[in-house]
Amino acid sequence: MAETSKFVTDLTDATFDDAVKSSSLAVIDCWAPWCGPCRMLAPTIETLAQEYEGKVKFYKLNTDESTRVVQQFKIFSIPTLLIFAKGKQVDTIVGAVPRQYIESRLQPLLENQ
Repeated sequence: MAETSKFVTDLTDATFDDAVKSSSLAVIDCWAPWCGPCRMLAPTIETLAQEYEGKVKFYKLNTDESTRVVQQFKIFSIPTLLIFAKGKQVDTIVGAVPRQYIESRLQPLLENQ
């Protein structure tokens, strides 16, 4: 089930590395279709992606289909947000957290760009 929108792009094991390296600031929403909290977080990710367009690139990674990334980043719970700055992982947020919490973690990264 594709979740791609105009503002949020789907990733796979094959496209993950290139996407992270090509984005100065990226948020990867690691989710699964059967995950209720993941579905609860999806509208928040979509809204943030719209509001931060041009500043932060948002992606979705289906953990059922992308097991290499899941293993590489030791994702044990979903939803998990992986945050990358200039190709390096700089933060991880686990759980269906409020929008304000995600923004509080992004703001210092945006200020340092």
